[in-house]
Order: sequence, then C-alpha cells, then structure tokens
Amino acid sequence: MHKKDLSLLVLILVVGAVVAFINPRFLLVGNLSNTANQVGLFGIFSIAEAFVIIVGGIELSVGSVIAFATVFIALTTERLGLPPLAAFAILQSVMFVLLFAFVFGGAIPLPGGGSYKEYLMPGIFAQTLAFASATTCVGITDDMQKGLVDRFRSLPMVRSAFLTGRTIADVVYNAGILVVLMITGLAVGWRVRDGVLQFLAAVGLALLFAYAMSWLGVYLGQLTPTVETAQQVAFTAIFPITFVSNAFVPLQALPGWLQPFAEWNPVSTLTASMRELFGNPNPVNGTGFPSEHPILMTVVWCAAFVVIFAPLAVRRYRDISK
Repeated sequence: MHKKDLSLLVLILVVGAVVAFINPRFLLVGNLSNTANQVGLFGIFSIAEAFVIIVGGIELSVGSVIAFATVFIALTTERLGLPPLAAFAILQSVMFVLLFAFVFGGAIPLPGGGSYKEYLMPGIFAQTLAFASATTCVGITDDMQKGLVDRFRSLPMVRSAFLTGRTIADVVYNAGILVVLMITGLAVGWRVRDGVLQFLAAVGLALLFAYAMSWLGVYLGQLTPTVETAQQVAFTAIFPITFVSNAFVPLQALPGWLQPFAEWNPVSTLTASMRELFGNPNPVNGTGFPSEHPILMTVVWCAAFVVIFAPLAVRRYRDISK
C-alpha cells in the first residue's frame, strides 16, 4: 500500500470518528443501537471507498473525489435525520455502483464493446428496485408485530386502503433511492444518450416495476410470522431473479441451460428496456420475445404481478382481520 493511500484511509476514518464523537447522542448510556448506526454508517463508507481506491486501481485524485463525496453523503443523511433504513439503503446502493464499476467492471467484457459503466447502471437500478420488495416485506411484518395493522383494522375504512397506501409510499421511497443511484452513476461515467422523453419513459417504467414488486412484498410480509423470517423469505425469493439475469453480465456469459430463464426474467426485461431507452450498451440477449420486445414484456410482467399479488395480499389481509 502506498503512503498516500494509507494517509487517505486514515484521514477518512478520522473524519468519520470525529463526526461521530461530536454528536451529543453518541455517548449516551444505553444508546448502543445509535452507536452501531453511526459507527457503521461512517466506518463502512470509509473502508469501502478506500478499498475501491486501492484495489480498483483508481488514480488517487479521482478516488479522493469519490471517497470524500460519499463521506459527504453520509454526513448529510445523518444531519438531515434520515431513518437508518433509508441511510443504509443509500449506502448499499452507492457501494454496489462503485464496487461493480471499478473493481469487477474490468473483468467483464461486453459483446460488441461499449462502456461497462453505462451497461451496468440500468442493471443496478433494476436490482435495487427488485430488492425493495424485501424492504416492503419486512416492513409489513414489523407493522403487524407492533400492532399498527390492528389499529387500521379497527377504523371504518376499505381493507385495501392500508395496503395500497403502503405500496404507493414505497414507490416514492424508491424514487428517492433511484435519484441517488443516478447521481452516483453520473459521477462514475454513466450517461443518458437519448432524449428527455426516453429518459422519463425509462424512469416511469422503473417505478411501475417498483410498484408491482411492492405487492409481492406486501403479500409475503403477511405470510411470515417474524421480521427475521421475513428477511430470509424475501431475499430467498428475490436473490435468484436479480443475479440470474443480464443485470451485470451479458446472457451469453451464462450457462446455456440458464439463458432461457434469464431471458424471460422480469429483472432482465426491465434492465434491457432501460438500456434501450437510455441509449446505453444493450447486447442482443437472445432471439425470444423478451429480447425483441423488452419494454412490452416488462409492462406485461408488471401487470401480472399486480393482478396476481394485489388480490392475494388484500384477501390475506381480510382473512387476518376476521
């Protein structure tokens, strides 16, 4: 490790430590959760960015900008009083972008060439929105355990109102995460090559996908008895469709027997749709209907998720209420 790299790492860690200690809540007795949130937030940012700089081989001047920019994000989220869930969601999203763009990107060739960073970002968007359903699942389970759902059941209101409100709120929340991801993508070299209308269409399609996936999370959240179980169930259901896809690697790089599944995967169709609308590299992924019409297939997937899981979620909610 070069002396400059070590100095940068130490400086970032010191900045995080100083900011944590000047917070009056930091040393309160019994405030262990607050300690974990603050130390984890600043420490993970600092270590992750130093790792990207050193292992990824980024020139120090560029890496310094990235590192201090992300520490600034950490300070901003903490000072604005964002909930730990939102802060760590932003942290996770930024780390995914930086790690894949600078650490793994050089080892993944694209058929036909093109910038891997531009290829990557739509996949990161799709993965983040898919995993957001896990957050919805855990949130619904937590609300049920804390008795919040029971209070809503006692009110004279339509049974579906609570669930619909939750899904819409999650879409707004995911829109905020999407903005952070796009800003991070612009910082690392991602660009939108087509016009404003295509950009807005891609964002609208992404939020439609987030809304559809949130109904899956709502349904699963009502089936699980504890928050711990909800986490395991949600990630077990979402993990395969996010990574067995074209989000990070072209379909040609997958084994032949996995390619049909990945081609029809809703994450793959959303990723290909956004690449097409953003004007980013979009290698031909196959000869099937999803590869030829990814936008239409994504809309079909979204409609299917809502048509299937919204009634199931509302029915489950009514059954629990009886």
